Amino acid sequence: MIFAIFIPLLFALFVPLLSKLKERIHTGIFVLFIPLSIFLYFIRFIGKDFVPIKQTYQWIPSLGINLDFYLDGLSLLFILLISGIGTLVVAYSIYYLDRTERLGHFYVYLLMFMSAMLGVVSFDNIFAIYTFWELTSISSFLLIGYWHFKERSRYGAQKSMLITIFGGLSMFGGFILLSVIAGTTSIRELILHADIILNSNYLPLALILILLGAFTKSAQFPFHIWLPDAMEAPTPVSAYLHSATMVKAGIYLVARLSPIFSSYEWFFIIVSTFGIVTLCWGSYMAVRQTDLKAILAFSTISQLGMIMAMLGFGTKVAIFAAVFHILNHATFKGSLFMVAGVIDVQTGTRDIRKLGGLFTFLPITATLALFGTFSMAGIPLPFLNGFYSKEMFFDSTLQLTQSGNGIAQFMVQIIPYLAVIGSIFTFVYSMYFFFGVFGGKKHTMKLAKSPVEAPIGMLIPPMILVLGVIGIGLFPNAFNGTFLAHAAEAINPLSSAGHIKFWHGLNTPFIMSLIVVGVGFVLFKTKNVWKKIYDILPGRFSFNKVYDQIIKNIDIVSTKITNKYMNGSLGTYISLIIGAIVVVTGFVMIQTGGFTISFDNLAEITIIELTVAVLIVIAAIATIFSNSNLAALLITGVVGYGVSVLFLIYRAPDLALTQLVIETVSVVLFLLAFLHLPKMRKRSEKPPVKLKNIIISVGFGALMTLVGISAHSSNWFEPISDYFLDTALPIGGGKNVVNVILVDMRGLDTLFEITVLGIAALAVFTLIKLRKDKEEAD
Repeated sequence: MIFAIFIPLLFALFVPLLSKLKERIHTGIFVLFIPLSIFLYFIRFIGKDFVPIKQTYQWIPSLGINLDFYLDGLSLLFILLISGIGTLVVAYSIYYLDRTERLGHFYVYLLMFMSAMLGVVSFDNIFAIYTFWELTSISSFLLIGYWHFKERSRYGAQKSMLITIFGGLSMFGGFILLSVIAGTTSIRELILHADIILNSNYLPLALILILLGAFTKSAQFPFHIWLPDAMEAPTPVSAYLHSATMVKAGIYLVARLSPIFSSYEWFFIIVSTFGIVTLCWGSYMAVRQTDLKAILAFSTISQLGMIMAMLGFGTKVAIFAAVFHILNHATFKGSLFMVAGVIDVQTGTRDIRKLGGLFTFLPITATLALFGTFSMAGIPLPFLNGFYSKEMFFDSTLQLTQSGNGIAQFMVQIIPYLAVIGSIFTFVYSMYFFFGVFGGKKHTMKLAKSPVEAPIGMLIPPMILVLGVIGIGLFPNAFNGTFLAHAAEAINPLSSAGHIKFWHGLNTPFIMSLIVVGVGFVLFKTKNVWKKIYDILPGRFSFNKVYDQIIKNIDIVSTKITNKYMNGSLGTYISLIIGAIVVVTGFVMIQTGGFTISFDNLAEITIIELTVAVLIVIAAIATIFSNSNLAALLITGVVGYGVSVLFLIYRAPDLALTQLVIETVSVVLFLLAFLHLPKMRKRSEKPPVKLKNIIISVGFGALMTLVGISAHSSNWFEPISDYFLDTALPIGGGKNVVNVILVDMRGLDTLFEITVLGIAALAVFTLIKLRKDKEEAD
């Protein structure tokens, strides 16, 4: 079963070969069968008798990190959305992307992204989730920047990666804290140890770090700014990212971990606040946009905010409504992005100011947009799935109760009003999108091309999604007991909507819906009157400007710092490296009690060893005062040969022989190099520089001496030498332990060392031969 997660990634290896056939067969036709096969494989698990499935595959067992595949209702929902809508997106891209495009690159990125998302929603181990989480950021960066020749594409790709990876690293820190607190990396076990986590002093920090990851990925206010710029990606990518994949990853994470944090009051406060503010701000800003994909981008932000808020509520009704709306949003938002792509291709523009009156030119597209926008608006019609989850959202805001601090109680009072306000603007931007494109006056003179209906192959994917909108609206209970209930119960075992029906009487949630439609209609019709409010809020202020200024300042500061130490001086580089080693290693050794000095079990030092050691020290010091290249080299050789003599004295002939060979080769190579180097001369350095060099050199020498003594004096582990002495003969078949280690125990290591040396030798030979050929030619 876990193999299904990696199928797209494995197939991506063959896409470059298949793309060579794109002149005859569009590459997308080959790719289409991958998400389709995954969807058909997992759809068979839908049913009332579904039970979670777990499979464990070892990955890094020493750290407790395994690929624990866990399929429950929630992961099944996301897997089907990722693979199902992925199938439609690939089918749509076959007509959207011309064969002259870099199709091989596009589908490799898309399949890599698909595998990454499947991994995020399928694994139980938090560090496995993190691995695939960051893979989604990298692959989405490649998809958003697919048209890399456009400046805005590069800008949008970089922006999305910086913000989401910032959140991902924060989330990683939160995961580490959770694993340390609970002593496990499994989400199932973390839930079982929720009481330990909730009583930990690190709970607030862990929660904030994890929510940073979720909020940045799911474009919650104020991290939402990357999502509109991500619209520079091809429309199939936009449809995929917004309906079923990347932006839903943060939603999935909060849903998956909510059983741990749901009883923590600040989880309700933080998640609900950010969610409801995102709903209001996203819907408000969507009305201001003029690009069709920008309108849909801000609409996605608002819809994600609504789902996030419901997860923050944590009640039975709210959890089910959140799961229900995840499905509904995927259907109508995916279809609307595809509709926007059709309009772009068929008219040559996405600017709503140049569009209008297209219903007669694009009747099928307009009909699809009608169902999608009206469902998104939450209009109370029984064949629109968006109304059902929107009304449940209103109901969940009315059922909130908090007996905690004043902030929580204030949130309970204000959330229903904010929900209505955000939904009013949702209605406005939905009507603005539909009637701005298909209603009103015709502006065909402003269009780049005469609009005609798109090919049927391009319309089939949004048609299927619209059929999903209608099917779920007409038969919601067909999806409830067999599918949605399992997903909701995976978050909260008590979450179940019972029987879903359209009419519940003239209750408060329905009245809230009527208010949304009534006030929204008035605001839509009077938009030209009140739209100047955007000059006040947000006015000139923009979170994008804040982001740009932050990036600019980081670039300026980093440039100054880099230019400070990257000055072209080899001496500076060596000083920084060695100085850092001395400071960091010394600090860690002191803090951990690593320095240990013991003179027990030492061999007796005779006059011979002492004489050789004194000669080595004298030779090492003499190199400092040498004015000749040759003299310095020979004196350095004395140091190496002296070490060989010590090996001989201590009965290690193999090591002595090795040292002699290496020292001889080094001396020869240095002689060849020094032949082409200028003559050594004394450097005139200022006293502060000399003092710095003395401190670094003495500090490094002292550190290495202490490390060597501490290594001999410490006995933290069983010496590995005993293993080699015991196994050299029975395993390696030799009594020479050193040779057995090099040839048998570390055979591959030695082989690759020889390979590296061989490659280096070939490179040197090539450079010499090229120079010789050039001299002969001259």
